[in-house]
Amino acid sequence: MKHIATLLTTIIAATLALSSAFAGDGKTFKDYKEVETSTSLFRDQELQIDGFFIQTFAGRTNGQEINTGPGGGFAINGIFARYFGLGVENYWSSNDNRGSYTLGGFGILRYPIDSLNIAPYVLVGGGAGFSKTNYGFGSLGLGAEYRFTKNLGTFVDGRWYYGAPDQAGVLRTGLRYSF
Repeated sequence: MKHIATLLTTIIAATLALSSAFAGDGKTFKDYKEVETSTSLFRDQELQIDGFFIQTFAGRTNGQEINTGPGGGFAINGIFARYFGLGVENYWSSNDNRGSYTLGGFGILRYPIDSLNIAPYVLVGGGAGFSKTNYGFGSLGLGAEYRFTKNLGTFVDGRWYYGAPDQAGVLRTGLRYSF
């Protein structure tokens, strides 16, 4: 009987020792869990200022080659909801040493991907060109913006301009400041 009492005492002592070793400090798992917060670099509402380089690529219209060239410009965009905004731009380009000036507006449909700091977007708009002849046009385009910080990013987009007298493809790349 003495052996059984000693054995039971040893088992109880070992059980208590083991259970207190694994008991911890009384905090639950929730106390240790770190909450990850995702900070988006794209705001739901923001104002953007763009400075960009532009290159026009064109073919033939009415059997005549369209003279095109590089240029530059700026734009102001207002993002009114996370996925939608409006913008206005003006730019100038060298066309056969005559030069041209363009003023346009466009709607922006974007989809920010916060984990990659990138926002692909679609542009739909129109405007007017002023050169040797004045004309109106429409445009459709696709692009992407990459954000370095909440305020600074870079973008590239391509557009197709249609309307009288020119049909042209345009590549635009530049820096974007958002606030």
